[in-house]
Amino acid sequence: MPYKQVILVRTDLKMPKGKAHAQVAHASVDSVLKSDKQIVDSWKKEGGKKIVLKVKDEKELLKYKQMAEDSGLKTALIKDAGHTVLEPGTITCLGIGPDLEEEIDKISGKLKMI
Repeated sequence: MPYKQVILVRTDLKMPKGKAHAQVAHASVDSVLKSDKQIVDSWKKEGGKKIVLKVKDEKELLKYKQMAEDSGLKTALIKDAGHTVLEPGTITCLGIGPDLEEEIDKISGKLKMI
């Protein structure tokens, strides 16, 4: 069975590339740490597929978070510490999975890649 992880990034924040990449990394790691070990092991054996997708703003990001959680998927909401370019507590990204690709696609399949 194919597994994957997706990370949703807010585009309205217009984060510098390095900042956005760091936030994506936080979302990926935090989401993996919350996930079932057997799923993570299977995902890693398949190469650890990760897809980074864009959402327009916080409201859209939170909508996808709720949809994912309602479907039983693990999520990790990332809030910035505020040490650099964003205000403390700014929601930047959402990690979903890893989990079965078909289950994640039901939630995020229509979003565009960054």
